[in-house]
Amino acid sequence: MNLAIDTLKAQVIAEVDRRRDELVELSLKIHDNPEIRYKEFKAFGRITDYLESNGFALERGICDLPTAFRAIYGSGRPAIAFIAEYDALPEMGHACGHNIIAAGSVGAALAAKLVVDQTGGSVVVLGTPAEEGGVGKAAMIKNGAFNDVDAAMLVHPARRNAATVEALACIGLEVEYFGKAAHAAASPHEGINALEAMVQAFNNINSLRQHIEDGARIHGIITNGGEAENVIPAYSSGKFLIRAQESGYLDKLCIRVLNCFEAAALASGAQLKYKWDDVRYDPMNSNMVMAELFTKNYQILGRSIDPPDPSNGFGSTDMGNVSAVVPAIHPSVSIAPMDVLIHTPEFAVAAASERGHQGLIDAAKAIAMTAVDLLLDSAAMERVKREFSDD
Repeated sequence: MNLAIDTLKAQVIAEVDRRRDELVELSLKIHDNPEIRYKEFKAFGRITDYLESNGFALERGICDLPTAFRAIYGSGRPAIAFIAEYDALPEMGHACGHNIIAAGSVGAALAAKLVVDQTGGSVVVLGTPAEEGGVGKAAMIKNGAFNDVDAAMLVHPARRNAATVEALACIGLEVEYFGKAAHAAASPHEGINALEAMVQAFNNINSLRQHIEDGARIHGIITNGGEAENVIPAYSSGKFLIRAQESGYLDKLCIRVLNCFEAAALASGAQLKYKWDDVRYDPMNSNMVMAELFTKNYQILGRSIDPPDPSNGFGSTDMGNVSAVVPAIHPSVSIAPMDVLIHTPEFAVAAASERGHQGLIDAAKAIAMTAVDLLLDSAAMERVKREFSDD
């Protein structure tokens, strides 16, 4: 069995290398044409056309999302899913490197296709729009996109090589204050200052920070603070994110955060209106059996797992939502030095660099080889499922 696995892994490595130029070209085309959440039409078209031309059966616009897709090769179980993300950040483009995620998952699927021809089972590419702030995978989960999947994975570009990541539960909050306009010099006593209410809410939140659990985060921006400096602002608005390491604590923290806004309304006299996002990011539940397989495959490629960086905090991802319904991993591949932060213009440059291209190729190889393990070794697949059910 080990000989067969080693032979198939050598085949998928060779297949990714054979397609290197095509995969890099796909990555660069996505990178050079950044599209924000739910508007990823060019990336969607390029990816689906490429997969279809290589023998995958395509379902476009699934789950009532125009830029979501399912591409399948083979039939039966196990069904191993490679997750493609391809949305960009507003103004910054691919400063999160989703072009590498998309091309890496596509490359892995094309390589794993060779394995399916020999072992049975199936490989799936799920195109998931709106990871950046849209929680697109949650809508796809709700509509059954992951129902027939046995395991799911992607590799995210980063500053470190990692087999697992920690990701925070997260929910968005939109806030509005309604006050009363007045001349700021002649009759300020006649006004109700909606901007002061928002500023006071920020101060309340800043006071709260000392008393929340480690790892929890509260941050936001003012999206409207008035129109003229000599007019008491009658309206203000803001957007906020609340994060925590566990969903249960996030629920408690949301109550305390809302108290901060309600207290500011009471103090200022402004009327508060608010809306929580309909869906939220779940914390990442990495399947450790899959992570161990991935680590061994990384080592075959000459990449070692970097030690944890205690100075580097956690973000949120809707792969956390996926990990709540199927066994999943969200490893990372280093494409930039440690002084280049993700979600910056410098990281967007790295996502189109030679180091980024090599990260893409190694990512595709590593998850393709992990698929070999899961498709060929039924005992490994059973351990993956057992861990997931125990969790």
